[in-house]
Amino acid sequence: MPEQSPQAAFWNRVARRYAAMPLRNPEAWEETLARTRAQLTPEAQVLELGCGTGSTALRLAPHVASYTATDDAAEMIAIATERGADIATLHPLQARPGDGSLPEGRFDAVLAFNLLHLLPDLPAALAECHGKLKPEGLLITKTPCLGGLWLALWPLVRVLRAFGKAPPLRFLGPAQLERRITQAGFSIEARDDLPRRPPSRFIVARRS
Repeated sequence: MPEQSPQAAFWNRVARRYAAMPLRNPEAWEETLARTRAQLTPEAQVLELGCGTGSTALRLAPHVASYTATDDAAEMIAIATERGADIATLHPLQARPGDGSLPEGRFDAVLAFNLLHLLPDLPAALAECHGKLKPEGLLITKTPCLGGLWLALWPLVRVLRAFGKAPPLRFLGPAQLERRITQAGFSIEARDDLPRRPPSRFIVARRS
């Protein structure tokens, strides 16, 4: 693994505290899980990017043939490994888009929840997702979209980042996010905001 990225440095520092925090919107998370699971088959080979402490992986891995849960932060992977020790289909791995560390092979689905706005090179990451998918494979994502009026929060985020209280991130609008995904070679089949305020865009896109 290359030297630690700024994103990994932040998440390694807060991992245990983050793991202990309650969900801020459990209803939206449950809806996201249900919609994602509906897109997966028992034979599916799944790759999750930015799995964090493994909360989503723990719920979805028992329903597919293989679930590789990756994260840039070693502390996050350590927690995911502890939590999922009894799930035979779950394979936690420290890896990230953009540096060649993602596992070899092609997958039926690539998942990325609460991640795309944190990536330093989104077009390159989406291109790598495209390359990791089998023909007609699915990219399933959910991304906080804080463009437009939400840009007023940027000064606050800059202060939080200066004090190590927020990770590096970008403010994307829904249209901008969808344009990046289609430019990477995907066709969007479903979209919704879960939750709606602030908007977190759930997208199902198929590899073209």
